Amino acid sequence: MKEIQLKVNGEEVSIKSPPASTLLDVLRDELDLIGAKECCGKGECGSCSVEVDGEVVCSCLMLVGQTENTNITTVEGIGQVGGMDVMQQAFVDEGATQCGYCTPGIIVSAKAFINSIDHIPTDDEVKTALGGNLCRCTGYTKIIKAVQTAARRQLAAGGAPG
Repeated sequence: MKEIQLKVNGEEVSIKSPPASTLLDVLRDELDLIGAKECCGKGECGSCSVEVDGEVVCSCLMLVGQTENTNITTVEGIGQVGGMDVMQQAFVDEGATQCGYCTPGIIVSAKAFINSIDHIPTDDEVKTALGGNLCRCTGYTKIIKAVQTAARRQLAAGGAPG
């Protein structure tokens, strides 16, 4: 067991965990943040996507020992008290969810993507940005539209990239 310091969704956290535990297991089992899901356990589906220091990663592949002194954002850290983030609202408005299993990972990836650009992305740009996130229920059409809607709303509200 090792004491590990990190910041999760804006809050300083100190955990005692074996450094070889996956970040996903620690988030779910020790911090009760159950948005990220384990589907493949191999980093192929993106259901466990989180941001670590601004980079989207598969938390099923990252060891918690690698996250010491990092800033982690999970789907639970997106949005504000009393209201959904523009990405979350766009997914609701566009009907971009089905079973919802992949949705948290896709929202994390999509939010990081629109924060990195200053325009409304094309279909191909969204497909590339979400290439590491698999959805087995949709044809991605509504997901792409939701990402574009969120980008449009964020830009209209004066949301600067980053």
